[in-house]
Amino acid sequence: MSTDPRFIEKVHDIVGLYLAPPEKALVLCVDEKSQMQALDRTAPMMPACPAARPTTTSATAPQAFSPPSTSPPARSSASTSDDTAIRSSSGSSRPSTRTPPAELDLHLVCDNYATHKTPAIKTWLAAHPRFHLHFTPTSGSWLNLVERWFGELTNRKLRRSTYPCVKELETDVQAWIDAWNDDPKPFVWTKTADEILDNLAKYCTRINQLNNNSEH
Repeated sequence: MSTDPRFIEKVHDIVGLYLAPPEKALVLCVDEKSQMQALDRTAPMMPACPAARPTTTSATAPQAFSPPSTSPPARSSASTSDDTAIRSSSGSSRPSTRTPPAELDLHLVCDNYATHKTPAIKTWLAAHPRFHLHFTPTSGSWLNLVERWFGELTNRKLRRSTYPCVKELETDVQAWIDAWNDDPKPFVWTKTADEILDNLAKYCTRINQLNNNSEH
């Protein structure tokens, strides 16, 4: 449950982007799949691997929702910084034929991570007015639809795989991303903001009733 004082406002904002995106705009969900561990479950010790001393890596993946539907131009990254966030938003880190047309505004759904709010980010956004950030509520990452795609990455690839080093992990993840992009399976958001808030209200009511009954 979110304790964000602007929770209701943010639910309406983000769900509104999914169900009725603005005209001449592209909505992108951006988040980082962090702490992907390069672990060999059968080996007592991690084998040495050249130039890959860390045992974790991250993937940054924007997912587009407004027409035309596209797959997530995800990429692997070993670090997180405001520069990484800027490059992920602008697409400049990896040239792509999916570069959004200049006439489209870009609405980015992202979490409250500190790197999204640094002075460098604010300066960059001021110089690029077609970019608009929409922050998910505190403890409300489930509102970011790219988390659903991360679930596919975890269940279909990471959970059943082992890696002796980070380099092999990154290579395998990127290969899985490329295969997904060759045959994308878009996700569609269906719940309205009012439906979500109503379900949460009913859940809170049931929890309070159970607590009151247990006290008696």
